[in-house]
Amino acid sequence: MSEAAAKIMLVDDDQGFLTLLSMRLGAQGFQVETAASGRECLSKLDSFLPDVMISDLRMDQMDGMELYSRVQKQMPYLPVIMITAHGSIPEAVAATQQGVFSFLPKPIDRQQLFDLINQAMQQKGHLPSQLTDGNEGGLMSRSPKMLELYEQLRMVAPSEASVLITGESGSGKEIFARALHQSSPRANGPFIAINCAAIPAELLESELFGHVRGSFTGANKDHSGLLQSAKGGSLFLDEIGDMPLSLQVKLLRVLEEKTVRPVGSTSPVAIDVRIISATHRDLPLLIQEKLFREDLYYRLNVIHLRLPALRERREDIPLLAEAFLSEIAERQKPSVKAFAAGALELMTAADWPGNVRQLYNAVEKMVILSPSPIISAAHVRWCLGESEANVPSLAEAKNQFERDYLVETLKKTHGNVSKAARAAKRNRTDFYKLMARHNLQASMFKGGKRLAEHG
Repeated sequence: MSEAAAKIMLVDDDQGFLTLLSMRLGAQGFQVETAASGRECLSKLDSFLPDVMISDLRMDQMDGMELYSRVQKQMPYLPVIMITAHGSIPEAVAATQQGVFSFLPKPIDRQQLFDLINQAMQQKGHLPSQLTDGNEGGLMSRSPKMLELYEQLRMVAPSEASVLITGESGSGKEIFARALHQSSPRANGPFIAINCAAIPAELLESELFGHVRGSFTGANKDHSGLLQSAKGGSLFLDEIGDMPLSLQVKLLRVLEEKTVRPVGSTSPVAIDVRIISATHRDLPLLIQEKLFREDLYYRLNVIHLRLPALRERREDIPLLAEAFLSEIAERQKPSVKAFAAGALELMTAADWPGNVRQLYNAVEKMVILSPSPIISAAHVRWCLGESEANVPSLAEAKNQFERDYLVETLKKTHGNVSKAARAAKRNRTDFYKLMARHNLQASMFKGGKRLAEHG
């Protein structure tokens, strides 16, 4: 991200200073959002999503350090530059010890400010193309939860630390692992993925660690395992929670010694690989059940990234669905152009237990089977099926609520329409029209009769 594209949140209760500094930053091409108080800043963070925050230290109601502590809970990876007219050394030390990126005294030195912003942007790093171009659909997002994960990815990628990615099946763990690899110094090396749950134990050992000729029946030649093949790159161990205990012991030794011993060999081979692992299973629970080694867990879980389920980031569903439609239609059925009004609402309301993978497959089905260029809400409902999307449209939900409200009101007044209309703050004529719309009669609620008797 260039300086010119950087988004700056500027906070100061001195309106004159706020306006002046905002104009100065804007003249340099920065996108600037201002806030005259800490509370105003907090209310704007999620919508503006700044790259850097600049805040005055001394403010009424909420000072800069209190604001900083709250911002850290909301956006823990946002660099914060603190400015003050009372820039004493103890204040500067205290602020930086608590994690403030830098401390700048008033009057502001223009070049020093721009240099600090540039340094803060360099600390944040750069998003990989997977996160910006939209070519990896599962990572397209406007969700604060996902955007926070991207910030974590920026911070973690340059290191050699092992990373454990957890999340439900279909939530995009491998996509995220690839993005982590592509953002790292190992990007020019190989990215090799293996599903530990999909390969029998005896074959998994050979695939990971390699084997020498004659080590078992069918071993006709030496075979370099994936730990060797991923030299200079990253090895992605998907579904690590399903790895047999016997192999867990051997993997732990590899991680500790940075060497691998192929099956049937007595000579260790040095390896150069970063381990990224993933699982949808509860590893601490597996440890309690003696199905996963605790020491291996701590080796793999140096950095833990948890991907939210799609239902936890519903604001991304329309974004993803439209991106998937565009990509799938271009490849399979160019005549399909868009979703009709109400279709995206229906998809956003569905639960998507299979997460992004299920959404992609559903959109593919909708595109292939669509009888027209516009995918209707009815077509979406039919494609999803009752088991996957037993969700009413917004109009249907409103209609059902209105009927339920009328029923409850008439029950309480025992069918007395005048009382029911007064309780609903409507005149009798309007209330009768509403009753007629929903095929309700006052007699249904008199004399202890139940609505169910009337269908």
